[in-house]
Amino acid sequence: MGKPVRILAVVVNWNGGDANLACVESLKGQGCGLEGIVFVDNGSQDGSDERVLERHPDLLSIRNADNRGYGEGNNQGIRLALERGAEAVLIVNNDVVMEEGALAALAEALEEEPAVGIAGPRVLDCSRPGHLWAAGGRLTWRHNLTTLLGQGAPDGEAWRATRAVDYVPGCAMLVRREVFERVGTFDADYFAYTEDVDLCLQAGRAGFGVRCVGRAAALHAHSSSTGGGYNPRRKYMMGVNSVWFLRRHAGPLQWLSFLLFDVVSLPLVWLAGLPRGRGRAVAAKALGILDGLRGRRVRPEQLEPGSSWLW
Repeated sequence: MGKPVRILAVVVNWNGGDANLACVESLKGQGCGLEGIVFVDNGSQDGSDERVLERHPDLLSIRNADNRGYGEGNNQGIRLALERGAEAVLIVNNDVVMEEGALAALAEALEEEPAVGIAGPRVLDCSRPGHLWAAGGRLTWRHNLTTLLGQGAPDGEAWRATRAVDYVPGCAMLVRREVFERVGTFDADYFAYTEDVDLCLQAGRAGFGVRCVGRAAALHAHSSSTGGGYNPRRKYMMGVNSVWFLRRHAGPLQWLSFLLFDVVSLPLVWLAGLPRGRGRAVAAKALGILDGLRGRRVRPEQLEPGSSWLW
């Protein structure tokens, strides 16, 4: 596995507004061997793609007529980056701002440990200044199958270490070329959510290390394109994709754990969520799990406002 020298970034947009501009400008401020940015637009209708390309005409651009999803949009960008000779690809959500020096720290982590294939920063929560959104993640096979390490904790020196993790969130990850060559790109059938866990799990099984590099930091306005936070569309997609992830990776014990901790608990979660306005989101997750069990996948038309009585 060669030292990653030539790095290209991939940013996917779907009606992301001006958050794209802050993201792209933070990437351009990184330096550190970043030799280009691939901007993929998934059929946006808010004019955000035009605004980005007007201000940054040097970007490599791919403009889709429709919404191809997070996975396929990134895959298009990854393929172009690899064609341009990238030795590592930086995948960044369009609602993420990379802090100064973050890319250098991620690149150094790959250089220091040739067996590491994927590295991500500690991610800070834009909605709660001084608090973590995630410092990598762990696969639990329980509620949502995974947990984000450090979520909601005050940021501090303890989170600035480099640690082995099961996965790093796809909102910001630097991936060696060899990972894509050996295990492939994102599974586009997920459409959105869970494909980052899937890729990291496959990379780990192929012998690549996965690291959260705490000295690198990014700011995340999590899930802005699908409404953010605990919302019905996001929970529906997570429900569907949890089932497909289990089908691909789980054994009987993992299925049992998911059913006991995530499915059986849904009525209680629904009751607890009603006073906080989360009833529809819980119902959407239940519908997603049911649709996954029926063999259905997430479809782009389901993301449109008003396409379901739940959102």
